[in-house]
Amino acid sequence: MDKGYRLVAREFQEAYRDGRTRTVKVGDVEIGGGRPVIIAGPCAVESREQTLEIAEAVKEAGADMLRGGAFKPRTSPYSFQGLGEKGLEILAEARERTGLPVVSEVLDPRLVGLVGQYVDMLQIGSRSMQNFPLLVEVGRYGKPVLLKRGMAATLREWLCAAEYIAKEGNLDIILCERGVRTSVSGLYDRFTLDLDVIAPLKKETFLPVLVDPSHSTGRAEMVPFAAKAGIGAGAHGLLIEVIGERTDPRTVLSDGKQGIRPSVLRELIREIRVSSEGC
Repeated sequence: MDKGYRLVAREFQEAYRDGRTRTVKVGDVEIGGGRPVIIAGPCAVESREQTLEIAEAVKEAGADMLRGGAFKPRTSPYSFQGLGEKGLEILAEARERTGLPVVSEVLDPRLVGLVGQYVDMLQIGSRSMQNFPLLVEVGRYGKPVLLKRGMAATLREWLCAAEYIAKEGNLDIILCERGVRTSVSGLYDRFTLDLDVIAPLKKETFLPVLVDPSHSTGRAEMVPFAAKAGIGAGAHGLLIEVIGERTDPRTVLSDGKQGIRPSVLRELIREIRVSSEGC
């Protein structure tokens, strides 16, 4: 039966039939190797001061890359939508200060060139996983792509989305599990982190996979547990949201409840490094 994808399928790529993972290089960072990669930063770029403070804090905590949203896809049209190009300029300055490669989301095919000028890796968010013109455009642009799983996407649908990017000649794709929507609801059930998908995903494709414990749990106190579970399940790294050490989460313009403090990030990274080095 035709799966709908070939370029990202392990069985059709002779170089990866032995079970190896493709290593994607973003700046000086290699994703997919033996060392878990930690990408951390604010959910949204709200100001220069806020972003630079967090960037320097996550660098000090041991993060490998900086994340931050300049264009924000929000459920409500009245929610903060991001600073746009000004936010990208701030991210570029943060990269210059810290040396951390930057990833940020692109929402529109027409904005791929603009966002690509400022970042080291383009992110396709959960809501955009099946925005096929956008997938084609980021594939053509050629920079590494972080492809988040849709909220209710099957493994096949996710890999078919990756195939759109690969078909344009770009195999530098990193998959990201960020939780799926289920019938379970409540205070601690924003989304269900589907750790069961990681093993079959790694069997089916050679692309590296990350876990986003922030969006799946929606609560800062749950992030470290989900993060360590993700690494334990075989993920090659994490995508984590961070707020300032003394910031009131209620004042954060986007997803303040799920942002962890730099001190928490530091301890989490330490535990993950110790655990991975001991394996």
